[in-house]
Amino acid sequence: MGRHALLSASSSKRWLNCTPSARLETQFSDTGSIYAAEGTAAHALAEHKLKRALKRRSRRPVSDYDCDEMEECTDDYVSYIMEQVEEAKNSCADPVVLIEQHLDYSRFVEGGFGTGDCLIVADGMLTVVDFKYGKGVSVDAQCNPQMMLYALGAMELYDGIYDIEQVRMVIFQPRLESVSIWEISIQELRTWVQEELVPKAKLAARGEGDFIPGDWCRFCKARNQCRARAESFLKLAQMEFQLPALLTEEEIAEVLLVADDLAKWAADVYAFATDEAITHGKQWNGFKLVEGRSNRKYTDEEQVAEAAKAAGYSDIYKKSLIGITEMEKLLGKKKFAEILGKLVYKPKGRITLAAESDRREAIMTATAEADFKEEARL
Repeated sequence: MGRHALLSASSSKRWLNCTPSARLETQFSDTGSIYAAEGTAAHALAEHKLKRALKRRSRRPVSDYDCDEMEECTDDYVSYIMEQVEEAKNSCADPVVLIEQHLDYSRFVEGGFGTGDCLIVADGMLTVVDFKYGKGVSVDAQCNPQMMLYALGAMELYDGIYDIEQVRMVIFQPRLESVSIWEISIQELRTWVQEELVPKAKLAARGEGDFIPGDWCRFCKARNQCRARAESFLKLAQMEFQLPALLTEEEIAEVLLVADDLAKWAADVYAFATDEAITHGKQWNGFKLVEGRSNRKYTDEEQVAEAAKAAGYSDIYKKSLIGITEMEKLLGKKKFAEILGKLVYKPKGRITLAAESDRREAIMTATAEADFKEEARL
């Protein structure tokens, strides 16, 4: 495993919004996750395929996470990159394609560096592409500090060689069928560096500034024990939840805005406390470890079947059609659409409230009411 910068590009949204968090996180070890390991495997495969598409030497990586979905997602990524390379050639005779490139922006951020998935450097335009294999959260390229830091690192390498005027930032998320694109001029990037990046990076390097909770807390190592985050959620507990009608409309709106994060935070804290009790023997006041409910299981299914048949019972098996997602993985997206496309439909989703920032289109009140009544009858 390579070393990580204290003020890395990947965690920049966090330390730019909550400047002391970077130093605080150093007190916690990185336990990793199955999702991170899966993402690493997908990036390695994408890197290999892209190198081969560019006629560069590469050995195909082998991973426990290899599957049809990963094959398709990495193929889509490579196809997109090659399209961007061809587009760059229309305005530049010799564009440079950088893959998994080390990018140093320490001239502006103490010890700052990161790794860019793919950068296409050409006269006029620098294209920065970030491949995200996760499907939990859709990531927007607009004003994305991670992408701007990658661009800054690339400018440190090539600004004197190519006449770069604009930066195109692309976040490619194939599992969410999302390609987010945002462009910014080099002058706008430099203004952001001087007015936003440099002063906040200095605070973050020293561990100074205010702890400010927000959606950037999601992957913070200190999130389960952070006092500022806890206090922001516990303010809700000070409201008297007798009946929603007793709250003002503004208070109800405030609860709705943070309810999802509140539920996730409570679940995170519970999971952390449980792990501490199980693995480290931590005893929490008022709580104890107990054995949860479990379901009975066969010790040996073959022996069970033989014993049941020997006793005269033959109707002991059930057959069911595999699910749509599993079927699509089995056939592949193209074959699935060709063979079963007309036999699959998608019913309307359940009507629910969502924040205005949600990407889904709003439903008109009359339509929502009709759909809700239809759901109630089913």
